[in-house]
Amino acid sequence: MVKGKKIRRKMGNVDYGILYCIIILLAIGIVMVYSASSYYAMFHYGDSTIFLKKEAFAGLLGLIAMFVFMGIDYHKLKKVTLPLMVITIPLLLVVYAFPPTNGAYRWIPIGPFGTFQPSELAKYVVVLFLAFSLSSKGDGVKKFWTGIVPYIVVAGFYAGLVLAQKNLSIAALIMIVTFIVLFSAGGRLKHLFLYVAPTLVAVALAFTFSSDYRRARMLNFIDPWKDAAGDGYQLIQSFYALGAGGILGLGLGQSRQKTLYMPEPHNDFIFSIIGEELGLIGCIVIISLFIFLICKGIKVALEARDTYGTLLAMGITSVLAVQVIINIAVVTGSMPVTGVPLPFISYGGTSLAITMTAMGILLNISRQKETTK
Repeated sequence: MVKGKKIRRKMGNVDYGILYCIIILLAIGIVMVYSASSYYAMFHYGDSTIFLKKEAFAGLLGLIAMFVFMGIDYHKLKKVTLPLMVITIPLLLVVYAFPPTNGAYRWIPIGPFGTFQPSELAKYVVVLFLAFSLSSKGDGVKKFWTGIVPYIVVAGFYAGLVLAQKNLSIAALIMIVTFIVLFSAGGRLKHLFLYVAPTLVAVALAFTFSSDYRRARMLNFIDPWKDAAGDGYQLIQSFYALGAGGILGLGLGQSRQKTLYMPEPHNDFIFSIIGEELGLIGCIVIISLFIFLICKGIKVALEARDTYGTLLAMGITSVLAVQVIINIAVVTGSMPVTGVPLPFISYGGTSLAITMTAMGILLNISRQKETTK
């Protein structure tokens, strides 16, 4: 009998480059959350470490989840995809049973552990669905009405539920990632770019500019000084922070904008505080870490042992990449102000824990590359 190449299916080593990069970003995030939030926390809550403790706890849970999912075969996620899709719907609706925060219904209180944000789960549930269904679709994805439209409808349904919570940024992220995964699965360019993309843009613009107030708020980033004390205030403070930091920064903990000038500096605009304290060099280091992680994620997708792994890794990496791009673009005034956290860095227990879990799945995919012996 002629011996041929034997395909090895057992798990190998994780991609240590991804693992170390995640841990470095997590450490930077926890340190910067404390630095950015200490003054705000002391003024409002009388405890400068309140956000640090919550973020560290979420980080610990995230690390545990990451190492657990790193060891679980990602193919087992197929069995829980449908249940997760079903569970996510009532979670996205139950937020209306609780008082809004800043006019938005996005969070579910969970006692001393803070709040849970279902939209953070929804974006990865859509990725799980796309990877699971498209992996068995084959060339069927090349047909517009049966290969593209059903996925746009399902993703649009979840994005619509998120949009109803006044969370345009996460809703847009869901649709952008859906577009990327469909393209990665082999969707025809003419279907995606001639039909889908213009439709999504038209819907987004129609919603965005449906009222004079919303239109003014979205276009405010072009000239925030028109309403410096209103909608433009946060972006202007971001400019001041980034400008004050210069090349080397003012030093860790030395930000001036975090002393009640920047609203909630530990949240979506934490990158501007990083620029103020660590300077251009600090910003470049963090951006470089994200670029490295995204490139590694794409490499994992290309080397995955099957189509399901490829699409799942591409979806997870796309969520990370789109969030990073949008967050930094907002902070630097390159696009309208939206509420997208910077992964691993911005304060937010739900976002951090779920992102770390997704990284565990990505690491598991990296352990199952197609190898021969």
